Amino acid sequence: MKASSSLLPLLRSRMQGELLALVLLHPEREYSITELAEACGVSPTAVLREVERLVGGGILEDRRVGRSRLVKARTDTPLYRPLSEVIAITFGPLPLLAEALSGLAGVREAYIYGSWAARYSGEPGPPPGDVDVLVVGSPDQDTLFDLAEGVSRRLGREVNVHRISPASWAASSPDPFLTSVRERPLVPLPLEQEKE
Repeated sequence: MKASSSLLPLLRSRMQGELLALVLLHPEREYSITELAEACGVSPTAVLREVERLVGGGILEDRRVGRSRLVKARTDTPLYRPLSEVIAITFGPLPLLAEALSGLAGVREAYIYGSWAARYSGEPGPPPGDVDVLVVGSPDQDTLFDLAEGVSRRLGREVNVHRISPASWAASSPDPFLTSVRERPLVPLPLEQEKE
């Protein structure tokens, strides 16, 4: 199981936060245990144990379709809204930014850096005030700004996007900004499809 995170010390593990973010922030969608395991980078057994706890606690609901077990958020409880808000603020940047950037033409890679990435990686410190995102590629700057604004509203915190060219990212640039970004924790965003 992944180590605990400094994003929300109330949770037992970073995997628990990732799983809750994925399911609670996409309440219309059902996930298989395998999909959740792949998204969280853990074994299906680890996800299954966590799902059973969360179903037992009334946070998630599940159903069986053949041999598959499908899981989704329970939105009919008083706990859903406040819990999903807390999870959005803490673990939400990863799934929400990945989803938003996956469909944007010109994005080759994207990373979260700064204080959010440091807390996600387990570095102690105060809760991050904003989320810093590095986008490698040539997406339209106005579209990128609008996307950041939309994710900011969902997260309840500012999202700052910095765009750089693939050549700048690949080079051993003496740029102080890129040097500092590379020396600190970087969390890659899992983009579903890369578009030129």
